[in-house]
Amino acid sequence: GWGGGYPEIVKENELFERYYRELGIVPAGEWGAFMAALREPLPATLRITGYRSHAKEVLHCLKEKYFRELQSLEVDGQKVEMPQPLGWYPEELAWHTNLSRKILRKSPQLEKFHQFLVSETECGNISRQEAVSMIPPLLLNVNPHHKILDMCAAPGSKTAQLIEMLHADMNVPFPKGFVIANDVDNKRCYLLVHQAKRLNSPCIMVVNHDASSIPNLQIDVDGRKEVLFYDRILCDVPCSGDGTMRKNIDVWKKWTTQNSLQLHGLQLRIATRGVEQLAEGGRMVYSTCSLNPIENEAVIASLLEKSQGALELADVSSELPGLKRMPGITKWKVMLKDGQWFEEWKDVPSNRQTQIRPTMFPVKDEEKLKEMNLERCLRILPHHQNTGGFFVAVLIKKSPMPWNKRQPKVHQKLPQRTGDSEVTAANSDNGSECITEEPTLAENEESKKMQELQNSDTEQSKKEGVCGPPPSKKMKLFGFKEDPFVFLPEDDPLFLPIQKFYALDPSFPKMNLLTRTQEGKKRQLYMVSKELRNVLLNNSEKMKVINTGIKVWSRNSDGEQFGCAFRLAQEGIYTLYPFIHARIINVCIEDVKILLTQENPFLSKFSSETQKKVKDMAMGSIVLKYDPDPEKPDDLQCPIVLCGWQGKTSLRAFVPKNERLHYLRMMGVEVFKAKRKEEESESKAAEEVQHRLAQTEEGMDVEDKEHDLVTKMEAEIGEESSHTPVESSAMEVENKIEDLDQSSKNANNHVSQESKDTDTSNVKD
Repeated sequence: GWGGGYPEIVKENELFERYYRELGIVPAGEWGAFMAALREPLPATLRITGYRSHAKEVLHCLKEKYFRELQSLEVDGQKVEMPQPLGWYPEELAWHTNLSRKILRKSPQLEKFHQFLVSETECGNISRQEAVSMIPPLLLNVNPHHKILDMCAAPGSKTAQLIEMLHADMNVPFPKGFVIANDVDNKRCYLLVHQAKRLNSPCIMVVNHDASSIPNLQIDVDGRKEVLFYDRILCDVPCSGDGTMRKNIDVWKKWTTQNSLQLHGLQLRIATRGVEQLAEGGRMVYSTCSLNPIENEAVIASLLEKSQGALELADVSSELPGLKRMPGITKWKVMLKDGQWFEEWKDVPSNRQTQIRPTMFPVKDEEKLKEMNLERCLRILPHHQNTGGFFVAVLIKKSPMPWNKRQPKVHQKLPQRTGDSEVTAANSDNGSECITEEPTLAENEESKKMQELQNSDTEQSKKEGVCGPPPSKKMKLFGFKEDPFVFLPEDDPLFLPIQKFYALDPSFPKMNLLTRTQEGKKRQLYMVSKELRNVLLNNSEKMKVINTGIKVWSRNSDGEQFGCAFRLAQEGIYTLYPFIHARIINVCIEDVKILLTQENPFLSKFSSETQKKVKDMAMGSIVLKYDPDPEKPDDLQCPIVLCGWQGKTSLRAFVPKNERLHYLRMMGVEVFKAKRKEEESESKAAEEVQHRLAQTEEGMDVEDKEHDLVTKMEAEIGEESSHTPVESSAMEVENKIEDLDQSSKNANNHVSQESKDTDTSNVKD
């Protein structure tokens, strides 16, 4: 009949079983457990972002409130299984649970837990990420001063981990390190931007290049240009994804050895390009969500062989104690999709030599094989700790790559690569040819051209501080044309009133301020770290930058009459706060609750201390700071910095809805409400946003639209709006918050629209 719906996918694949049984990657006697685990759904895992000062508060809230409520809960007569911490992840900041979405919606307590997860994820306080996907960033051993390249970064969960590690010390607003996150797929880059934006870091740049031919970048070091080499590189390559069978059920039906054979060459080219750009002494982590040695050990062995001792596999057996892992294998065979096996390259018939390549086979020389230490690779099997399948190898670069030993030569090659970086890579078969030696005859001409190019580029950049998209037409054939990144000139009159109004510290790095408009009124001011500014200014011709910087100030249409045309943006307040010496109001926890639950409360609602501080302060944008009281352990024990606005008779917070809900939860205020009611108000809000957008003039960027909506809402709310006391009802609390964040939602809609069509042909976690 018609009642059955879609037929259930049969979790069987004879070729898969035959292949992996023969290779022996699963220990003897464990095959049944291995296959049984693959047929079970994958537990949901979540990670609490570790760099935030209130990560411990989120963990405390999760354990003491939400997990405690689940302890004695039963759904359909079955006891709900409690979430458990991942034993190998530091400080209990990662958890896994078998609760499915279906179960989550069956009980009010579980639905409350689900909404908490969704809301905290949108704030960036929690990342829902597969357990094995958390391993590569941990093995990179990142420090805040490291320059990091994430080669195949989308959708961005690992990138987020790297950003957190840079900000390990929250008292340092600008770490010396940075993350350049790259992806070849333009649409997936916007998904990456969305993930990175939640972490509000000035040290992240998203770029759009083919990882196998990602261009060499230059930086200015004491007035001379040098090639940028990275201290850490994450090389999480596209793969066949047979380690993801538990969540991507289609793999059961579609799996064949052909996928691995087709991807091996690309994986090797990407890994080769990675080690070329790695600094000496640097660390690169190569990872896949595949179990296949053709995509794993074969790539690593080939890389080690052609590196001629420049690379070595790091022994990470003592890192991440508690993580069960299998060593890498040293012997394997190659199988075609028709089931035909080959043990050596010489056995492959000529008509198959385009499908099968010599680099796919293990090294025959026993001495060489022993020196490679392939057993230092890690293979994670699903049945060992109820995870997905995964492979990781950690490489350390001891000296320059043999085809790239004359370092100055690389400098000379740079300008030529500027124009044809893609062509060079397209013609190369293995990434090593990207920087091969050229006949010395052409070198003088090349170096002259290089000098001219560099000089004109530098002069132009220094004059205007403009970093536009690459001029190459080839680059514009795909994706959106990005607005330029324009740094504020030192003598820009725009900055003086801002500096005076907020009493900015003399050490404030104003040279790092940028806008996305070359002409006309500057509506938003963004900020990057000094190191990323260096990268942007010196590479505008060879790099397609999708996004960088965090918003720190927004133009307020009536701002001039309050002494400053720009109001503070919550997104960048933690970066700005250390430099601001005026317009700061310290508030108590009761004041914070009022600010977060009422639209525009009268000053009379606040504590007498707050009223005194506000009394002599001019109207306009302000900073609201809450410092915890160690003598009141039951109160929130982490500092909070909020952007606000002081009116004639009122005080309000400019904080996005999800952040409001987050802070209220941390303070013990219940913010759950019935799902249906939420959906109704969400759809009404969406309609209102659409209506307002239709009236917004054409050509505005997302940030401009956000600004206009905020201004309009300010006008609507006005000074004389109705003021309601804090209600005890949870529904009332959230209803008041509902309309305060249309602007942020609008900006997010742009990103989520882009990410809807993301390509999933090559599985990446």
